[in-house]
Amino acid sequence: MDHPPSPTTSSDRLKETWRHALVLSFQTLGVVYGRLSTAPLYVFGTIQTKDFKSNEIAYEYFSFIFWTLTVVSLLKYAFIVLRADDNGEDVPVPSACVITVCLFILQHYGSHKIGFMFAPIVTIWLLFIGGVGIYNIFHWNPEIFSALSPVYMYRFVRNINKDRWKSLGSILLCIAGSETMFTDLGHFSKRSIKRTFVCLIYPVLILCYAGQAAFISKHWNGPENFNHLSESIPEHLRHVFILLSLLASAVGSQATITASFSIINQCRALSCFPRVKVIHTSDKRHGQVYIPDVNWLLMALSLSITLGFHDITRIANAAGMAIVFGMIVTTCMMSLVMALYWEKSLFISGFFLMFFGFVEAVYVSACMLSFHKGAWYLFVLLAVSFTVMLAWHYGTMKKYEFDLQNKVSTEWLTDYSPSLGVSRVPGIGLIYTDIVMGIPAFFSHFITNLPAFHQVLIFVSFKPQPVPCVPPSQRYCVGRVGGKDYRIYRCIVRYGYCDQVRDTDDFEEQIIGSIGEYISLDESDCESLTSPEGRMVIVGTPLLEGHALIPVDDTNLFSGSTNAGNNETLAIPEGELIGRNAPVRRKKVRFLIPESSPRLRVSVRDELQELINARESGTAYFLGQSHLTVRDGSNFFKKFLIMAYVFLDKNCREPPVALNIPHAALVEVGMVYII
Repeated sequence: MDHPPSPTTSSDRLKETWRHALVLSFQTLGVVYGRLSTAPLYVFGTIQTKDFKSNEIAYEYFSFIFWTLTVVSLLKYAFIVLRADDNGEDVPVPSACVITVCLFILQHYGSHKIGFMFAPIVTIWLLFIGGVGIYNIFHWNPEIFSALSPVYMYRFVRNINKDRWKSLGSILLCIAGSETMFTDLGHFSKRSIKRTFVCLIYPVLILCYAGQAAFISKHWNGPENFNHLSESIPEHLRHVFILLSLLASAVGSQATITASFSIINQCRALSCFPRVKVIHTSDKRHGQVYIPDVNWLLMALSLSITLGFHDITRIANAAGMAIVFGMIVTTCMMSLVMALYWEKSLFISGFFLMFFGFVEAVYVSACMLSFHKGAWYLFVLLAVSFTVMLAWHYGTMKKYEFDLQNKVSTEWLTDYSPSLGVSRVPGIGLIYTDIVMGIPAFFSHFITNLPAFHQVLIFVSFKPQPVPCVPPSQRYCVGRVGGKDYRIYRCIVRYGYCDQVRDTDDFEEQIIGSIGEYISLDESDCESLTSPEGRMVIVGTPLLEGHALIPVDDTNLFSGSTNAGNNETLAIPEGELIGRNAPVRRKKVRFLIPESSPRLRVSVRDELQELINARESGTAYFLGQSHLTVRDGSNFFKKFLIMAYVFLDKNCREPPVALNIPHAALVEVGMVYII
């Protein structure tokens, strides 16, 4: 099956106006580069004063920072990794990268205006540290830029010792926000992220680190707890520095917060993370999401780290470990992208892997020396998050396999059920299932115990596609289950990881409209998909003028109670009680067949009218409620994963398909799944 193209294509991005590009570039300051811009607060501050035994050491450290920032942040991420986007979205990464969001001191709440809120603070902060850096360069040591020579980089490596080796983990903080250039790609355009880094962030950071190195080169023999950064600030500006550094530190965590939202949202779409509430905060940028549950979790973890460690060096060690593991994962994945997707030669992809892999392997070995000084916490969080993701994915896949193995054939429903005394009742039955062929086990279990189902049945399945968005014209695939006389249909709803088709209030109307379109279409003239049950037709956008069914708003009030005789279901707000003679509001949308439709045959009109009549009689929603249990004799690992999945399933959010279903119309069928 060919995946539908995303509406956000490269040609659309080429039309991006300069005004829009500048707005996005400005917003990236507050979201993407908040953390990277605050790295100067920690890099030199976490290096022990005793390590500076001469002014030449300051040159060597600055040279190492410059080349690390240039090779990793500028060359690798800004010019190479940013090219590997997924139709404008960042690509999901393993859970090790998710852990980076937990290793910072302070978190703030996200919102769709967060870029405009925080960008001015980061802008002022960048101008301040850049200005202070220029002042220190010319005031203390204008020759500091001679350290940009690779000679000083060579000296740093040649004279490396155990203490200097441990400090490499702290130096990694100078690239603490580089990963967010990639993970926040869904929130902003590729051009805006690259332009902001190359033209503003990178040169300002170089000036800031150069200024600190210039100051240290003249004050290398200071006392043990000598703070080079604060002492390098002119005395009359130190109060301004403290205020700006506090604000910038608070803003700095926003980059990892938004990155965690993007990653978890995509992991959730791939069945690798429990159900959470996802709020799309922009109707233009599909990747801009906000997850309240994750936001609270990050706040709790950050506070626990701050209160537990009481030491910025320990937090820096853990952050450095998280950064370098994220870099290694990105390097490995990028080498595969080069070889398989970009179709580059093995020499190029291998060179990329060997070059950056060697650099990052050195960083890993340095970080491992600080394992007992804070870095161990990363592995604890990694183990917890990996267990959650593995248990959820394992349990979800086992449930799906059980459904496939225990489904019944369509002939059982269409041919054998009438002979077993199964009767049809007025109305529409919407059966939500993960399988796209056959009858789900829970529905056959329901019919076996209660031999009746509605005059119109619609099996609805949701299938994610590896694209950000699926156009409405290619979203619904509709087909029949059995012959026309059975009035049983199957509708497959395809959606991207940025679509929220199951959260819309008019989803039922969309499904019925697509069924009506399918009934009226001549299948020989439509794009279709083959299925063992028959032909699946890709239906265009329903509910438009000139289509088979016309939606009509019906908000009239009438007195009376629910008509149990014709199984009528009323849209009653959840949690409200209605008296017998109280006025009740009917469903907002009804359907009519166009009066002038010469293309509709009599048989088609009859089938459409039967669909309308069934809708007027009421709609029932069937959901399977599974209860997983482990077979006797299963190993401990399997039992543990199933127990973890059951715990997560009971404590996470309800399936989104059930959020807007009235309780009076919801039928939950319970089954025990023995895995």
